[in-house]
Amino acid sequence: MGMTDMLKDALSRVINPSDGRSLQESGRVGGLDLRGGVATIILKPGPEGEDITALRAAVASALEGREGVTRTRVIIETQLSGAAKAKPAPAPVRAPARRIIAVASGKGGVGKSTVAANLAGACVKLGLKTGLMDADIYGPSAPRLFGLSDAPGLRKTDAGIEPLEAHGVKLVSMGFLVGERDPVVWRGPMVTGAIRQFLNEVDWGDLDVLIIDMPPGTGDAQLAIAQGTPISGVVIVSTPQTLALDDARKAAALFDRTEIPILGVIENMSFFLCPHCGEGTEIFGRGGAKAEAELIGAPFLGEIPLHPELREASDAGRLVASGDGPVAKAFLRAAEAMLVNVDAAHRPAPEIVFAD
Repeated sequence: MGMTDMLKDALSRVINPSDGRSLQESGRVGGLDLRGGVATIILKPGPEGEDITALRAAVASALEGREGVTRTRVIIETQLSGAAKAKPAPAPVRAPARRIIAVASGKGGVGKSTVAANLAGACVKLGLKTGLMDADIYGPSAPRLFGLSDAPGLRKTDAGIEPLEAHGVKLVSMGFLVGERDPVVWRGPMVTGAIRQFLNEVDWGDLDVLIIDMPPGTGDAQLAIAQGTPISGVVIVSTPQTLALDDARKAAALFDRTEIPILGVIENMSFFLCPHCGEGTEIFGRGGAKAEAELIGAPFLGEIPLHPELREASDAGRLVASGDGPVAKAFLRAAEAMLVNVDAAHRPAPEIVFAD
């Protein structure tokens, strides 16, 4: 029996406590996946007032003990009325942080995840309670960047999904739910369902800042985040190259259309900083992201140089922003500018005083 047949066989025995019908009979099953021991079940919207907790427990019980299943995730899609389908989805009732900042790029390979992780580290250094949501479902980088590649996984309690913590940052990532070398072969609805679960079911506690490491591009996953949580603002990451800047412009346009403030642009890999002589070499050109920020009317948050220290720290699961070198100072300056801009552009927040 194949993986899909096994899951279907198990679910055929699940009776929904809310209406007494089997999931197969009611046509509720919208997606199935089993990877790294995690069985993910996508269920279509159910009857009003459905006991979701009891339904999830019934699914988990049916899959318990099945070969290859060590953990069960049940994602229930939300029913939208006809009027709601024509406009963005409403924000969750409770925001997980005072400031929710998305870090985005128009394309992969520009170092967005490294920038997001180190901005989070810089926020911790500034004394802020910080979380990071790794929303790059297909290519999660947070486990490696935070030194948690061997983490046992995420645990769910009555309060919600418990984030892991490293370097003072609370974080969740799809990388904690699948094997390090296992691909996530999911269609759009499963991806957006997982993102909604990360947004709405994680017990973040009382955060000052939540950084969302966005997937690259401008598709369903990005829209699910932009429309599904009250984002305070977005930081666009690009290299100086024209090709990357073309895609960064598209990412900025997505957030502009969803009326999310652009807090600024960061130029990553701005120049190579020699660790021996301290001289800078402009390998990919320099200043393109600053010019692009001026073109779209967004602040420029700063330049992050290429430096062996950054590569070494990232590979070793350390945050270079936690240190005191030139790269750490560049991230700290960018984080300070980002926080000043988010407080000016969005909601009132407690005053932040930065050390000289």
